[in-house]
Amino acid sequence: MKLLIAVLITSLFFNSNPETNDHENRRWGQAGHRATGYIAAEHLTEHAAAEVARVLNGDSIAEVTTWMDEVRSDPAFGFMAPWHYCTIPEGMTYEEAGTPEEGDILWAIEKMVTELKSGELPPEQEAINLKVLIHLVGDLHQPLHVGNGTDRGGNDVRVQWFRDNSNLHRVWDSEMIDSRQHSGRELAGFSDDQLTDELIAEWQSTSWLDWAYESQALLPQVYDFEGDRLSYEYMYRNFETVELRIVQAGVRLAGLINEIYSE
Repeated sequence: MKLLIAVLITSLFFNSNPETNDHENRRWGQAGHRATGYIAAEHLTEHAAAEVARVLNGDSIAEVTTWMDEVRSDPAFGFMAPWHYCTIPEGMTYEEAGTPEEGDILWAIEKMVTELKSGELPPEQEAINLKVLIHLVGDLHQPLHVGNGTDRGGNDVRVQWFRDNSNLHRVWDSEMIDSRQHSGRELAGFSDDQLTDELIAEWQSTSWLDWAYESQALLPQVYDFEGDRLSYEYMYRNFETVELRIVQAGVRLAGLINEIYSE
């Protein structure tokens, strides 16, 4: 793996939604989310790890990374549907586009962090907030969860992934990962083996708005293909970015949780 090269490219490139009702396409696939959880757990302080175990009643971060997807069919949680993404039209900033009335992923992360830091949530709501935060930090690092306002975050871009009918959003959510047949733990191991303290500090010093702009900046790469058949070449050109975004999500999630549950 050439993660260090990808990291250097990303550092140079970034220093400066999926708008969808298709529930199946609102997230990294399960393996991507699990990997983010495994990586985050490795970078928690001892105190934060103990607090997470308390709040989640012994469940691991990796176990709850997909909770928001698991409850998506429950009408009681239907209000969370718009929280999985945001829309920043090409040529606009998030501030110019504005936050929709129903909220979006950036609004929801801000809400979860603020409420968790207050220390005033009842146990059940604290667990829900933490599960939502864990999931959304992962989602925000999938580039197509920052939609351009034209194709529902790539869901309307119909493609063939090898021989199967698919869409661009699904390719980035899960199909590149599934084609490699990587589990969440394997992905975490491949992606988390070349981190330095300096790089971790750099990634954790940025805000969730910065993470959204990183995803937005990746969209030209995401849409860089001709025709409607995607396979080995597309995966070869993009899989390092998938790995990089997963490890960034895990490291940054750990930074947020350490901040929320600081001693």
